Amino acid sequence: MAPFLRTARPAVVVLICAAASPVSWANAQTFSSSYTSTAPKDCRTIGKPRDVSTVQLCPGKSGLVVLISEDDLRQTVSVGPNHVAAAKEPAAETWFAPFNSTANTLEWRAVDGRPFAIIQRWLIADNNDPDKTGNPTSKPMLAVTRLPPGPVCHVAYIDGQANRNANELARQAADEFARDFKCGKDEVKVVGEKGAAVSLAKR
Repeated sequence: MAPFLRTARPAVVVLICAAASPVSWANAQTFSSSYTSTAPKDCRTIGKPRDVSTVQLCPGKSGLVVLISEDDLRQTVSVGPNHVAAAKEPAAETWFAPFNSTANTLEWRAVDGRPFAIIQRWLIADNNDPDKTGNPTSKPMLAVTRLPPGPVCHVAYIDGQANRNANELARQAADEFARDFKCGKDEVKVVGEKGAAVSLAKR
């Protein structure tokens, strides 16, 4: 085979490449990330705040909004075309047993400009690891959530302390799993090393 490759005519090689190029271009997909804020100053409160619960509506991407509900120091995050639809998604009913909160930056993972997943950093309280004041320390975790079309639900968890490349792992998990993930049937995946935050979240 080696002599044949060395003596192949350049014209033949050009023709092969030219024929293959349109197929490669057709199959190519461009993945990208963009960001929005879920800080209270960038959101608005829905309904009347109660003593231990609030609901915030935040702007998203591509006509979607982000619904952040907090009750008894535990949050849920959901997405939909409006707050009514977002409140009905599985993500709106997915909460973690320990006290928790989310960071104020939301990453939107898109393919060819169409968002298909979000990545958000959570802080999970670890009662078994108190700080100097006796309060539980917070353990970081990234959660990947799939977006419409189809249900909105958690797809993957990545421990922020156990994995130095947690952001890269979260994007990889979103790109590989989110679009085909079946909410209610597929188990949420743990990607990378399982650390304290993921163990707490999976209780």
